[in-house]
Amino acid sequence: MIPVKDAVAKDAKVSSLDQYREMYERSLQDPEGFWLEQAERLAWFQPPSSAGTWDYHEVDFSWYRDGKLNVCFNCVDRHAASQPDKTAIIWAADEPGAYEHISYRQLERRVGRMANVLKAHGVGKGDRVCIYLPMIPDLAYTMLACARIGAMHSIVFAGFSADSLRDRILDADCKIVVTANEGLRGGRTIPLKQTVDEAVSGLSSVTSVLVSRRTDTEVAMSQGRDHWLDAELAKQRATCPAEWMDSEDPLFILYTSGSTGKPKGVMHTTAGYLVYTSLTHEYVFDLKPDSVYACVADIGWITGHSYIIYGPLANGATTVMFESTPMYPDAGRYWQLVDDLKVDIFYTAPTAIRAIAREGDDWVTKYDRSSLRVLGTVGEPINPEVWQWYHDLVGDGRCPVVDTW
Repeated sequence: MIPVKDAVAKDAKVSSLDQYREMYERSLQDPEGFWLEQAERLAWFQPPSSAGTWDYHEVDFSWYRDGKLNVCFNCVDRHAASQPDKTAIIWAADEPGAYEHISYRQLERRVGRMANVLKAHGVGKGDRVCIYLPMIPDLAYTMLACARIGAMHSIVFAGFSADSLRDRILDADCKIVVTANEGLRGGRTIPLKQTVDEAVSGLSSVTSVLVSRRTDTEVAMSQGRDHWLDAELAKQRATCPAEWMDSEDPLFILYTSGSTGKPKGVMHTTAGYLVYTSLTHEYVFDLKPDSVYACVADIGWITGHSYIIYGPLANGATTVMFESTPMYPDAGRYWQLVDDLKVDIFYTAPTAIRAIAREGDDWVTKYDRSSLRVLGTVGEPINPEVWQWYHDLVGDGRCPVVDTW
């Protein structure tokens, strides 16, 4: 075991293995007290009186079941009130060096408009919304808008085929699909609207398709069903009340990849999920108030749900949404991002690190990485040689590597 570096430990939220063990043991010995205390990191409409009920025989678990809250309120409204000008999301577009900084005040207004668009198209509490979008701000706005009005989102990775998309729409019984005319990734265009048209062909259950403009390309629009999202947003106010949700109300459905059989929809509920993502995001990455945190995964996967959007925003952090690929236009793209945005927490997958390492060290060393403080890796095991390269070269031997696989 490699000891934690002194420079890191002296300011860390968990500064020693003994402190971690003490917290862990308390969570085992007094789960009720420990998890009720952790619930205080959220804002509740009605605070819970107990942490949970856990029936291991029936495999039936519930968290904070008499509490009421709203995930969007926790991720947006309370920070818009306390720190309105702080950057909530930095969107790093596919084009190198193109960034948009979105404050918590702006996020609140854009999510409110999106929530009102969904309501205008008949979406209410308990309905399902399929989101098939590239890594653009409208993706964040839509998932948070769903949470705001109590609808469940089902995000489908924007690289999946029409058949895969159709299966997920049917299984979740989605009435609305939110997509874009095209996606951009690594300099290539992806015909998302065309894929949606194939997926929903003949489906009477889908009543509206909302289309974001990512490029200038015009696409076929079905009259009565398809609507340009910018035009729909222009019709709506930015104010939308947040629904009071029970702690165990569903928040979203996310499907397994289907690599070992029919994709299975995994439903995540509200309070337990948000407490846990908030807690782990803060402690695992040693989040600071001024951190610029970049998880360069895709929101289409659970890591993206939890550690690009819900965990960071619940903590009032600045989170980066990265649209492109680690190799576009070259193998220095990640480190240009770090240099440009002064990222201090960087989180990626071993596959990406391996691909970059094969291209040589110069793509890393040409950029200033002095802002980096914590490195993370996720999604699969990391082999020792790549870990060493990531630690020694990317992090200059001074940044801890937290492996959350």
